[in-house]
Order: sequence, then C-alpha cells, then structure tokens
Amino acid sequence: MAAAAGLEPALREAVAALERGAAGAAAALSALRTALAAAGGSAALGERERTLFGALLRSLARAPRAARPEGEWQRCFLEGPPGLGLCVLLEALASPGPSFHPSEAAEVLEQFLQEGRLSALMWDVCQQQAQAGSPELQEALLNKVVCLPDHVSNKLQGKNPPVFFPQNYFPLLGGAIIQVLQKISDSLRGGLDCSISFVSHVLGKVCVHGRQKEILGVLVPRLMDLTKSDCIWQRICWRLVECVPDRWMEAVVLGFVQRTPGADVLSRLLGNLVVKNKKAQFVVTQKLLLLQYCHTTAVLQNLLGYLALDGLRRPLLIKVLQELLETWGSSSAVKHSPPEQQQYISKAILICLSHLKEPEMESCRQELLTSMMEGVKCHLDSSLPQIRRLGMIVAESISSKINTDGPVLKFQYEEDDEARELKSLLVQSPPFCVVPSLPDDDRNEKAGAALPLVLESDKKSHTAAPVTPDEESDAELDSDDDLIPYDMSEDRELKTKAPVYIRDCIEVLTGSEDMDKWEATVKALESLVRKNPAATREVSVELAKILLHLEEKTCIEGFVELRQRAQVAVLTTDPIPVAKYLTSQFYSLNYSLRQRIDILDVLVLAARELSYPKSHEKTKHSGAQKPCIQLLPGSDSSKDWRRIVDERIKSKTRRFATGPSQGELASSPNQFSSVAGHFFFPLIQHFDRPLTTFDLLGEDHFVLGRLVHTLAVLMYLAVNTVAVTAMGKALLEFVWALRFHTDSYVRQGLLSCVSSLLLSVPAQHLLEDMTEELLEAQSWLGDVVEKDPDGDCRRLALQNLLLMENLKKKLEPVPS
Repeated sequence: MAAAAGLEPALREAVAALERGAAGAAAALSALRTALAAAGGSAALGERERTLFGALLRSLARAPRAARPEGEWQRCFLEGPPGLGLCVLLEALASPGPSFHPSEAAEVLEQFLQEGRLSALMWDVCQQQAQAGSPELQEALLNKVVCLPDHVSNKLQGKNPPVFFPQNYFPLLGGAIIQVLQKISDSLRGGLDCSISFVSHVLGKVCVHGRQKEILGVLVPRLMDLTKSDCIWQRICWRLVECVPDRWMEAVVLGFVQRTPGADVLSRLLGNLVVKNKKAQFVVTQKLLLLQYCHTTAVLQNLLGYLALDGLRRPLLIKVLQELLETWGSSSAVKHSPPEQQQYISKAILICLSHLKEPEMESCRQELLTSMMEGVKCHLDSSLPQIRRLGMIVAESISSKINTDGPVLKFQYEEDDEARELKSLLVQSPPFCVVPSLPDDDRNEKAGAALPLVLESDKKSHTAAPVTPDEESDAELDSDDDLIPYDMSEDRELKTKAPVYIRDCIEVLTGSEDMDKWEATVKALESLVRKNPAATREVSVELAKILLHLEEKTCIEGFVELRQRAQVAVLTTDPIPVAKYLTSQFYSLNYSLRQRIDILDVLVLAARELSYPKSHEKTKHSGAQKPCIQLLPGSDSSKDWRRIVDERIKSKTRRFATGPSQGELASSPNQFSSVAGHFFFPLIQHFDRPLTTFDLLGEDHFVLGRLVHTLAVLMYLAVNTVAVTAMGKALLEFVWALRFHTDSYVRQGLLSCVSSLLLSVPAQHLLEDMTEELLEAQSWLGDVVEKDPDGDCRRLALQNLLLMENLKKKLEPVPS
C-alpha cells in the first residue's frame, strides 16, 4: 500500500517536470517507472492514478521533441496502463502535434505489439469487467484493438510497418487471446473471478470484419489441444463463444465450422451452443443449410455431425432433416433455385440420413416415404438432367434407409464422380479418419492398428489356395485338350442382301417378317436415299412417315442413330414436303414426347446440312465444329447452343495477329435459304394451343425447352437468307410471350434465341423494324442479369446485352 501511495506524487512530479521543460524530465520519468514497478505494475493503479497517468501520456505526446527524454518516454507508454497507452498513441497518430511525428507513434505502437501489451490490455479489461468497469471505455478499446491496422494504414498511407498488415496482425491478436485465456484458466483454478466477455467481443468483431481465417487459424489448433482432456478449458472455450453478441454470432460460428477438422472437435469447442443460443441455432439449422449454398461438403459434414453427437442436439438434427426434405420436395424450390443449391441440399439430406439411428428412422419412416414420393416427382419433372439425377440419387438413398429388408428404388443414370461422391455421403467414415487433429503418436497407433487388417485381407485375397497333386490329376482327366476342333477358317458369315430400290425398302420396313432383311434395310437406307434422290422424292413423305413411326424389332446396334440419319437424308433430299409433314405432325395428336423431340432433332440436323457447303463437309481439317443438338436421351442440348453462339461471336471479333494465312473454303449456294421458312414458321405457330395429350405451356415444358432451342438453331442457320428478318420478328414476339417462364431450361433457350436473332438479322433491319421490341428486350435482359437464379441465364443475358451494345456502336456515325 505504501508503494502504491507513492505513485501519485511521482505522477504529479513527472507532469510538472514536463511542463517546466527538459531539465529534470528524465529523472522524474525514471523515478515514476521505479515507483510503478515497486507498486506491482499498472494493475496496481487506482482510478485517480489512472487519470493522472493519462494526463502524463497526453503531455508526452504534446511535448516538444527536446523535452521528451529519449528512451524514457517510450517506456512510459509501454509500462503504463495498456489501454491508456494505446488510446493516447492512436490519438497522437490521428492528429499529431507539430513536435510529434506519426512515425514516432507507429514505432511505439510496433513495440507495444511486440512486447505483448495486447494481451495485457485484454487481461486488464477482463479484470475491470469482473469489477463492473466502464462499458464506454471498453467499447472504445474494442474498436481500437480490432481496427488498429486500419487506423495505422490510413494515417501512414502504405508506409506502415509489416506488423500492422492484417495477415500479420490478426494472428498476433489470436496469440494474445490464447495468453489471456491461459490467465483466465489460472485465475479460475485459483478460485478468483474474472470475465471473458471482452475477449468474446474481440473475437466476434474480428470475425464479422472478415478475418476469421487469420485469427481462427491460430485459435482453433491451440484450443483443440488445450480442450482435449481438460474440462476447465472446455468450459472456457464454450463460454468464449457463448458470450459473443448475437450480431456477430454468425461470423464466429461459421468460422469455427470452416476451420475445425471434424465434427467431434467442433462439438468439443462449441458445446451445446445451439441449444443455449437462439441466434446460433438459427445460423446452424437454417441459414447455413437452407439460405446459403456456397459451403463445402466438409463444412456440411462438420455441421450435421456436430448436431448428431449429443442427445440434446439430436432433436435439432431430425428437425433439420424434415425442413431439408420439405425444401427438396417443393416444386417451387426445384423450379426457382439454382442447381448448385439443390445439389447442396441433396448432400445435406444424405449426410443427415447417415447419422439417423434405427429408432429415429422408425419414428419418421412414413414422413420420409411421403417426402421421397413428392420430391422425386418434382425432380423427374425438371428439364435439367442434373436435377433429375439428383432426385434419383436422393430417392434411392431414402428408399434404402426406410426399406432395409424389402425392395428399394433403383434408377438408371450415369455413374460419374459426382454420383459416387453423393452416394458416399450416406456412409459414415471411421472416427479416426474424420478427425485429422489427433497427436502424431495417437495417429500412428490408430493407423498401425488398422494396417494389419488391410494387409491381412490383401494377403487372403492375393494368396490363392494351394492346389494338391490329386486335384491337379483330376483337372488333367477332365481336360478337353485332347479333342480336335473343327477347321472353320474358310467359313463365311451369311449376309442378307439389302434392297436396292427405295420402294423395296418401304415394303421391307412395313411388312417383312425377315428380321435379317429388316436389319440390312435399316443399315443401308441412308446411303440408298442419297444415291437415288429422284426415286426418293416420289415417296419422300411416305418414307418420312414410316421412319417417324419405326420401332426397333431386333437388337440392332445404333438403331436410333441409323433411323435418324435416314430421316435427315429424306428431309434434305426433298425439304419442302417432308418439312411440312414433320412440322404438322409435331402438333398432332397421338404422338409420344420422344417422337416430337425426334422431329425437332431431325429438323435441326437437316437444316445444318442444307446450310453448310458440301465441300465444307468433306474437308478433313475443318475449323469450328458444326452446330448440332445432342440427341441422346436425357441430354442437355443447350450446351451445344452456347457453343454455336460463342463461335458466332468469335467470328465477329476482330483480332490483329500475324501467322500463316488460311486457304479460302470453297463456296456453294446455301440450300437452306429457300426452305428456311418451311422449317421455322409452322413450329412457332401453335405452341399456345394445348392438345388432349400435349400441353407445351403446361406439364410438357421439357419439350417446350427443346422447341425453343430448335428455333434458336434455325434462326442462327438462316443468316443471310431472305426470310431472316421476318423470322427474327416472329421469334422476338415468341420470346416476349414466354420470357417469364418458370423453367430455367426454357429461359436458357429463350436467351439463346435472342443471341441468334442479334447475330443473324442484319443490324440495319433490327433497328428499323424492331426498335421498340429491342428496347423492351434490353430492359428485360437487365432484370435477368440482376435477378435470375440460374447462372447460365445470367451469363446469356449479359452476353446479349454486350451484343446489343456492339450493334449500337457499329451503327453510330463515325466522326469526321
């Protein structure tokens, strides 16, 4: 007490010495430091002494350089109350006096950090909070501690020392937090009270400023080690996160989930935070799962594994699964949310299912079955193959969980890496594989324990049972090596001769029972049609009708492609009557969706063939690939679309480069020019007239999507034709009528139509005949870029806006 009582006179003497000038200032400051050390450091200062010390530090910051004894004045800032020292230094940095340069304040601040005064500051505040210190002062210190790099860099304008770079400062702050937590741990073990609230506030504010990676990269590994076998450290860690204010809770929880290497480690660090804190519960069960979809699979496994690891949290896991299934089974969500979000939700559902126990599965079996039936219907109705496959995989997984003994759902889809990853989520990995945070010794022990099993199983699988001599002799007796095979070297396969006339082909395809002859006819039909164009024209419509209804009678390889090539050959040989027939049948009754899609595919392939020069097709090294629509069942033709449009844009782009000149391609008339209208206009006429078995604007939106993409291809191929302007105007009206369609595949096709229109119709005609329509379309495209949930739609809309801008620049008068 006597030493503490001597502090006040020493402080008054130091302030008076500074006011008098340089004489005696060094001795007064030295005496003050000695008295401060004798009293036990800055923690021994009372309220009156702190006020005097603050006045002294401000006097030092205002004093002339000569009046400040070198070495002594810096130590006053570093050995005095850390909160006061930081505040005065930042005040001096923000508004320096004539004799106090900002670089001097920065140097002392650098020393302040290097000597660990940040941890002393936070520990000082923690002790004050336990004694009900000033909340205003604590809030000011919080802002200064978290925003210190910003304060320094704003004043020094890029000349600040490296310690103030965020990538260096925040790890240092993380280390200071660990030191404070260590003091709190020692204090609790000694039976003394202290508060952790200020440290929680620092952590929360740093995380909400976007520096989770830097600070938690230091905190999480240390806390993982400290909480392994120490219940007091576990309680400290839980309290650290629980005391974070609600406005910063999301950033802290997300940071821990992302940086923690396993669900059991996350459970150890957060405890039952989601049960105690409503904000944390909302973040974990709603925001990170249903409102966001940018997180990795590892984050999902951490999050849902954390909910599954404690009996108090498991009800939240069941609730999360129910809400995920409700979203997954919502037709509105399937239509309006992007594929990435639906994949994210599907992963979350599979991880939840992997954590369900048998009693929980039994209690919600009926609910799972209902959700599965609703969800798989919504997904199979989608036009996007990726969404359909997601529905199949999730439905299979739910079915295998609820029907462990009975029959399960099984779909046919391509098994790629994505499908295998999704299925692997249904199986939990062994605990020691999930958490890579075990110490090296433990990890080696676990790996050593697992290794013999692997080696043993390999040994069993690679070491076949030895064959005894008796078995060898029996094998020799049963051998057929002594039988002499027949000589079949000169045998030839009997080949059925294909018909040589078109009418004979029609007879075989419609009435023959000879399957070998039928197969030979199907294989030879395309070449026969192309060799006999005159004979084909006599029966072209009849042959097109037969091919449209032709079904596979035998297991012939590539039947779909053979039939399609024959249809294309007939259509290119006699375009007008066959195109009229096919386009009229597209809107007729009693056709399957597959047949209607076949009609669209044949029209596109024939239009492409007619529009390209014959010599171009025979060139061995052609440049760009020809535009086409992928015809495999369930494929997405829009990808080919985008390639077509991208190639067209590339051809319009001027490039200045040197290199070998390309030889000119031989030119020939565009045969599609005279027949483009027969392909295009009948398809666009009756799309809004529902039939008994066909409703393009209703449930048959997949066919509508294919129709829209087909119209875009036909528009693109009609470039430089007479009818292109009329086609463009009709297509723009068609797009305008369907622009708000709910299906993303249809919207992608509509945007591709706009691209084809802008690239094919001459710019002068666009501005003369469609000015108002283009202005309205420009406004709509801007909305799509900003608001459409589908990424491909946004990209296509932006591409169209750039095309419009290029057209505008192209037509602007060149200044003389």
